[in-house]
Formats: sequence, C-alpha cells, structure tokens
Amino acid sequence: MPIALLALAIGAFGIGTTEFVIMGLLPEVAGDFGVSIPTAGFLVTGYALGVMVGAPLMTALGTRISRKRMLMLLMGLFIVGNLLSALAPVFGLMFVGRIVASFAHGAFFGIGSVVAADLVAPEKRAGAISMMFTGLTIANVVGVPLGTSIGQSLGWRTTFYLVAALGVVGLAGIARLVPEIPKPEGVRLRHELAAFRNAQVLLAMAMTVLGFGGVFAAITYIAPMMTEVAGFQGSSVTWLLVLFGVGMVGGNLIGGKFADRALMPMLYVSLGALALVLALFTLTAHNKIAAAVTIALVGALGFATVPPLQKRVLDHAAGAPTLASAVNIGAFNLGNALSAWLGGLVISAGLGYTAPNWVGAILAGSALVLAVLSAALERRHAHHEGRAVGAATPEPVGVPADRH
Repeated sequence: MPIALLALAIGAFGIGTTEFVIMGLLPEVAGDFGVSIPTAGFLVTGYALGVMVGAPLMTALGTRISRKRMLMLLMGLFIVGNLLSALAPVFGLMFVGRIVASFAHGAFFGIGSVVAADLVAPEKRAGAISMMFTGLTIANVVGVPLGTSIGQSLGWRTTFYLVAALGVVGLAGIARLVPEIPKPEGVRLRHELAAFRNAQVLLAMAMTVLGFGGVFAAITYIAPMMTEVAGFQGSSVTWLLVLFGVGMVGGNLIGGKFADRALMPMLYVSLGALALVLALFTLTAHNKIAAAVTIALVGALGFATVPPLQKRVLDHAAGAPTLASAVNIGAFNLGNALSAWLGGLVISAGLGYTAPNWVGAILAGSALVLAVLSAALERRHAHHEGRAVGAATPEPVGVPADRH
C-alpha cells in the first residue's frame, strides 16, 4: 500500500478521536454545563448532522481545487472547531464548536476515499479504503480511551486541546506525504450530482444510515449503560471503549478484505449478525463479562460494513465519485444522529439505558432488508440487460439451429 495512505490514516485518527471521545465524556460535560445526559447527547447528534450537511457542501466548494489542497483546508477547519469546543464557556458555544469540526469530517473521508482508491489497482480499492479508515478505528483503541481518561482526570477541555493538536499532525502529514493527483478532466458538479439518479447509490446510502445507525444507538449511551446497568465503575468506561475500538479495527480490516472478494455476502453476514448482537445486548448488558464481549462484537460487525458500503457507492458512481463518496460519509453520520436521538427518546420515556439497543437492532435489521432488495434489483437489471443483448444479436445466416 502507498505511503500516502499513512497520511490519510493520520487525519482519520484525529477526526475519529473527536467524533467518538465525546461519548466517554458525556457525564463530565453534562455536569460541567449543568445539563442532562440526553441533552449532552445532542453534542453527538449535532456533530452527526453537521457531517451530513457539511459533506456535500464542503465537497461542492472544493470542486475547483486539487484534492490534496482541499484535504489540507479541511484539517484546518477541524483544528478551529476543536479549539472552539475546548474554550467554550457555555454549552451552546461548545455545540457550535462541534458543528464547525464536523464540517471537515464528511468531505475529508469522502475525498480521502477517492484518493485512496486512485492510489491502487482496481482490485485493491476496498483494501485501500479500509487502510485509510484504519486511522479512524485505531482512534477508538488509542485516541478515544486515552482522551476519555485524560478528560476524566484533567478535565474534558484538555482532551479537546489535544485533539486540536492531532489535527495539526494530520495537516502536516497530508502536506508531506499525499501526492498531487490531477483532477479528472471534464468532471463538473453536475456530473457529480448525476450519480444520485442511480438507485443502487441511494440504496447503499440508505443501508449506511440504518446499519451504522444501529451501532450508534447502543454506543452513544455506553457510559451510563455500563455504569448504571452493568455495574462498572466510571473509570472502566475507558477500557470498554478500547474493546469497542479493537473490534472496529478488526471488523474494518476484515470488511475491506472480503469486500474485494464477495461484497454483498459480506454485507448480509455483517448486518444480520449486527442486528442479532444488538438485540442480545439488552440481556448481556446486565453482566460485566458478557457486556464487554458484546461491545467488541458491536464494533467489529458495525465497521465490517464500512469498506463494502463505501466501495459500493464508488463502484456505482464511477466517473464522478467524489460527491457521492462524501455524501455517503454524511449518511453514516445521519444514522448516528438518528440513532442518538431515538436512543435519547427511549431513555427519556423511562424505558431504561438498555432500550437503545432495541432501536439499534431494528435499524440494523432494516439495513439487511435493503441489502437483499438491492441485490435482487441488481440481478433483475443484469437479467434484463442479458435478454436485451441476446435479442439484439441476429442468428448467423445459413447456420443450422443445432449448430448452436
């Protein structure tokens, strides 16, 4: 794999840290600002919605400059957003800081996915994408637990200062290692928008919303669930997030490997197993060992869907993939926002801290249904195309039928 993928992974590491670290610090942030846990959960929801809006907006604004320069500008925006969060004197200003940082997220991963895929042979594209996303998953093994521990001991503001510093490292890595890749000739914003007329692109994005939304329904409220239901101490949330991150790393690499071989079967297995594990989480959350194992499985199965879904969008948006790729990253975060909101609703309704797991199971199961539908439509389209080609091929003159 090219060394440039390391630079993309460094940027992904910083972005992944800021996205996920807030979940381990919700109780501290809520206590500092004097708001409830569900209200503090809006920092997750708001970030996710910011990614959804920022992904197409920032990608569209960057169509006239090189992809490398746009990646560098996005990292600069990321640094500003995290500094604003760290300095925020009131909850509302921290919310704004999260939104600013989130605007860099979707476009970075969307443009980065295209760059990663362009750096390797076609049969290695999913693997290259998964290598970039490895930075995001490793953030959950190192960055998020470390940031959570620092936030609990030195204050959550210190964590966001350090995240901003990670952004500086990511910016330097991109400037040093990512090559200047020429933009495709003749591709304009209208060509990028045309990809959204493809039903398979839209179905892949819907699977992204529902499938990864299932993960966030459970993980957004992991801190109160583990302390109030499983009986862990607050300090244990750090290593529980490590388990989640380890699962993410493994699932991401497995998903990238098998997506290059059997993309749709990989989606069937990962989404079906994710729905089952999330449903079981309502029971396993009451036992410390079972809860810890389940958290790792949720991370693995959830991130096993990322490379195949991203590759599916790139494949069906061939020729003008940048905007579609970025919007699909926004779709991941739309799922995050939807599930965090739904999880907060069921908790506020008095159904308990395990209720979001049922929300996640339903979302993941719905994604599996869409995957089956997408494959069926693809087979039907291929069948009709085959019949059309056969009908358009005339019988050779003078050749008896039994010769064929």
